[in-house]
Amino acid sequence: MIAPGTPAPDFCLTGIDAQGVEKEYRLSELLEAGKPIVLFAYPRDNTPGCTTEACDFRDRLPAADALILGVSADSLDSHRKFQAKHSLNFPLLSDPEKVMLTAYGAWGEKKLYGKTSMGIIRSTFVIHPDGTLAKAYRSVKVNGHAEKVLGDL
Repeated sequence: MIAPGTPAPDFCLTGIDAQGVEKEYRLSELLEAGKPIVLFAYPRDNTPGCTTEACDFRDRLPAADALILGVSADSLDSHRKFQAKHSLNFPLLSDPEKVMLTAYGAWGEKKLYGKTSMGIIRSTFVIHPDGTLAKAYRSVKVNGHAEKVLGDL
């Protein structure tokens, strides 16, 4: 599991940009913009908690002058519909093989209603423009989370 102060694992994932266009996203290239990156991993498009979280990031974090990226294992088509339905103003990345999610510690064993299963662990990572992990929020509770991230930025 990566820890603050260590290099953020590079990734190359296909995603949907804010206009619904398919594009490849590579962390090493995104860092060239010189802005902090807020990468939030969420379980599934169009579920109540994930919708609230994405809309909170949409509404609160543009003021932070950071690059916002959402990532889940959902398909690009699912992301395109989710993004259009909720007017999301940031890219949504697809990691169906869970390679990036695993590298960041956002894929693993979790408990829900007493049952243990493998799944995406709702997490947010703030990556400093130098490529190091500035902050990791794990097992995130949605309410108030975007505001907390904004305050920490």
